[in-house]
Amino acid sequence: MLALDPLLDGGLLWTPLFIIIAKVAIIFVLGLVSTMLMIWYERKVVSGMHNRIGPNKAGPWGILQSLADGIKAFFKEDLLPSRADRFVFRLAPFLSFVPGFLIWSVIPLGGDFSDGRDGTVEIFGHTTRAQLADPPIGILLVLALSGIAVYGIMLAGWSSGSKYPLLGAVRASAQMISYEAALGLSLAAVLLSSGTLSTAGIVARQDSFFDWNVITTGIVPFVIFLIAATAELNRPPFDLVEAEQELVGGFNTEYSGIRFALFFLAEFMGVVTMSAVMVTLFFGGPQGLFDIPIIPGAIEGTLWFFVKLMGFLYLYVWLRATLPRLRYDQLMDLGWKILIPISLGWFLLLAALREFSPDGDFVTSFRVVLISFGVATVALGLFAAALKVSARNRFDAYDAENDPTRTRKGANV
Repeated sequence: MLALDPLLDGGLLWTPLFIIIAKVAIIFVLGLVSTMLMIWYERKVVSGMHNRIGPNKAGPWGILQSLADGIKAFFKEDLLPSRADRFVFRLAPFLSFVPGFLIWSVIPLGGDFSDGRDGTVEIFGHTTRAQLADPPIGILLVLALSGIAVYGIMLAGWSSGSKYPLLGAVRASAQMISYEAALGLSLAAVLLSSGTLSTAGIVARQDSFFDWNVITTGIVPFVIFLIAATAELNRPPFDLVEAEQELVGGFNTEYSGIRFALFFLAEFMGVVTMSAVMVTLFFGGPQGLFDIPIIPGAIEGTLWFFVKLMGFLYLYVWLRATLPRLRYDQLMDLGWKILIPISLGWFLLLAALREFSPDGDFVTSFRVVLISFGVATVALGLFAAALKVSARNRFDAYDAENDPTRTRKGANV
């Protein structure tokens, strides 16, 4: 129980129970409010980038527009297609929406990690963490829950009984498989550097700027994680599962009312949640660049966490307003031919440096990098040759099928 929260070390008494209930309520409210504000924030920032006004009627600066849209969704007609699988059709929106709340339970939202501290805080004389729980497999729980969220999209398309949602579901399946591998390999580099699966432990090991995992892992795993996470969230330019020019509305074509709103909320909650995960894994979580005077350490950590989080949220909005949607073949090529080989190669390089140059000696490290570069060059050459042979075989097969003067083996008739 101590691994989950130091609060439970002395047993589940009334005061610890009330603290846990308060933390659950805070996470629930934080998830809902952050999602509503993210919708408003994206609309306002994108409108500014497009030289438009954006929402400005509901509340000050239009900040209540998301609340107005949610209330409207509750009163819209809830349609159920006649050919749909009723149970799965109703369940799918919750499979997309609920995992976002659960991921927040293992994210350190604050705490004092300065000077080697472990991030615990004192509340009413009890020691606890600024997170709901810190299980020993915390980051694996994040991966599992993010995978369940993708199943919501897949099942929504499959259960609708319509071809366009089904195509969106098939795209979601292929996209998840393609980018989950790259995301997992980039995460493995962080685990190799941190030596723990605990989210609080990962933050505690990033006790200075040069110890942030974005630096110690060489930036490349972070870039790959960012791209793969964007693809898993179905955010532009990877939002092909709901490409309206091709699939009407994609996986959610047959949904209406509050069920459609749940998918809408799940997308924006996923952006906030995955941004918080990246802040935790690569940018020290609540660890600050410098001490802020007067502000206590635990509150200072929360402030730094949300400053970093806002930076990622702005980045996601910027990408949405700037990049065009990829073609599906480009999406697959990026995942299988670029991200997975690079993430695997970089992970092996970090593992080799850790094994053969644990003390960071420059000469030994240079030799390891040089040998790794040679091996990578050979592997890249073989990979390029395999792709070339595969492409030539595809073209030959196409010519054999479409040229009546040739047989399948290419010989003239």
